[in-house]
Amino acid sequence: MHLAETPQVTPGRRTQSAVSAPEPPAQWHRILTLLADISLFIGVRPVWTQAASHRLVVAAAVSLCYVSILVCGVLALVVRRARSLARIDLAVLVTAVVLTLSAWSVFHNGGDEAVLTTQAAKELVAGHPIYGQPWPWLFHSGGVALTPTVTGGYDYTYGYPPLETLLTAPLLWIGHGGAPATAVATGALIAGAVLMWRLLPTQWRSAATIACLGLGLLPTYGRQGYPAVLAMALLIPVVVRWPRIGRGGRLGRAGIAQAACLGAACAAQQLPWFLTPFLLAGIYAVRRGELGARQAGLVLLRIIGVALTVWLLINTYFIVHEPGTWIAGIALPLTQGAVVHGQGLVDISLYFTNGSDRLDWYSHASMLLAAGLLAVFVLFVRRLGPAATVLPWCAFYLATRSQDGYYLMMTPLWLAAAVTTPLSEFRDAWQPRPRALSGPNRRRARVAAAVLLLTPALASAAVAATGAPPMSMKLVGVRRAAPTVVTRLTVEVTNSSGSALSPHYMLTTGQGMSRFWSQVGGPTTLPAHSTERIELQPAGGKFVLPHKTVRIRVRAFTASPQTLSSSDVRLQPAG
Repeated sequence: MHLAETPQVTPGRRTQSAVSAPEPPAQWHRILTLLADISLFIGVRPVWTQAASHRLVVAAAVSLCYVSILVCGVLALVVRRARSLARIDLAVLVTAVVLTLSAWSVFHNGGDEAVLTTQAAKELVAGHPIYGQPWPWLFHSGGVALTPTVTGGYDYTYGYPPLETLLTAPLLWIGHGGAPATAVATGALIAGAVLMWRLLPTQWRSAATIACLGLGLLPTYGRQGYPAVLAMALLIPVVVRWPRIGRGGRLGRAGIAQAACLGAACAAQQLPWFLTPFLLAGIYAVRRGELGARQAGLVLLRIIGVALTVWLLINTYFIVHEPGTWIAGIALPLTQGAVVHGQGLVDISLYFTNGSDRLDWYSHASMLLAAGLLAVFVLFVRRLGPAATVLPWCAFYLATRSQDGYYLMMTPLWLAAAVTTPLSEFRDAWQPRPRALSGPNRRRARVAAAVLLLTPALASAAVAATGAPPMSMKLVGVRRAAPTVVTRLTVEVTNSSGSALSPHYMLTTGQGMSRFWSQVGGPTTLPAHSTERIELQPAGGKFVLPHKTVRIRVRAFTASPQTLSSSDVRLQPAG
């Protein structure tokens, strides 16, 4: 009996191809890379236009970036291997960095935050105090935005924690204006983008390019010198996989570094102060579910200890040399009394009604919402855990200063947490469950508890939004230097409230605030239930009338109580 020979088959071209075929990239990865590539087009033309006239090296660099964007767009759709697409992701990131640096080289003078930070760095180098010192000459050029306050003046002082000032001091040689501070903010943004790109899983890395350097959003804030950009960059390594901090009861090098970055971020700007309680509460809940209450508490204390140590080290010089003005300075955004402004609920009183005599309640509503959201987060951390980097900013929608920058500058943190912190990380997290929330009707009880925790904030917001303006104003006289140039207004002001008010006046056109007008006639304090004639002179001596379709409003602010009264006025060109 003979066994049949088994023929030896040599793998042909088809079999070899099947065995060694490279892994193709996922289609969504291609699309994400392409979106990151497309996002780089936004805002590039103004940079090239400005550079082409007198910065030819920068213009050439931007032109090469156009080539890179086009080539990367083609390759993102045709490469056959996932590894090749990852290299395209890197090329898109490098292109974004070059474009960001090119834009900074052209537009680097910065805004009010940049000039204040740079001046603070100059004072620090000279050995002078930096907090509580007014520097009004920085704003005389007219190109730097002012922050009006309800007291009728402007805030000319530095009001941020000192980290960006300390980093700006060695760079004062870079240029005039706010250039040194914008260099720090832009450099921090680029470093944060590169770090986030490195920390994210390979297929998600282009999302970091979009969030940090694409779309023309955050690079603009970097070129304005916002300290919040530095704070955001420091928070990126904190929020990436943040529920794993302290896993197993040990911080390790990574956990210590994350806690240190948290402390440094809190020493850079005030916005991280609102995120920190949510992160700490979430870490405690996850660790308590893993280790128990005692071990979780020890982990939390170690994190707080490291963060606080770093924060104190950065602030030590100022605590020793100017303790009173230092604490007042870093608390300034909460106490300065800036006039209402932003895109939040306060717009009801700003644009849709004639004002409110209860503006302080917007601030109360904001703080109550922050506290309520934190409490709801603790109660339902298994469901809300991934939203820890988004929830804190909801409170700013109810604040008197509700500018969208508070949200925009922190959006990379939303993405970093969304990619690296899935809901499964909180599956075993500890949630407090009092008896009232654990009975047979627990679903209804928990919904009722959440509503109850948020109701004070909503009620306070309703109180603020439904307030009535305490004063009404009517235009009774106009003095002109030309048909379209106003030099003085006479306004009849009626105080219908039950208390004396000392208002400060301005005219606004469209959205936002302008400079206060000087009162040159009439009483500065209006008795209760009285009507007086007030003469006002525009800042700079003249007010040029806008197009007749533009809405002009005269606004009156008071500081105590904080109120706003607005009235439309009709100012047409003479003749």
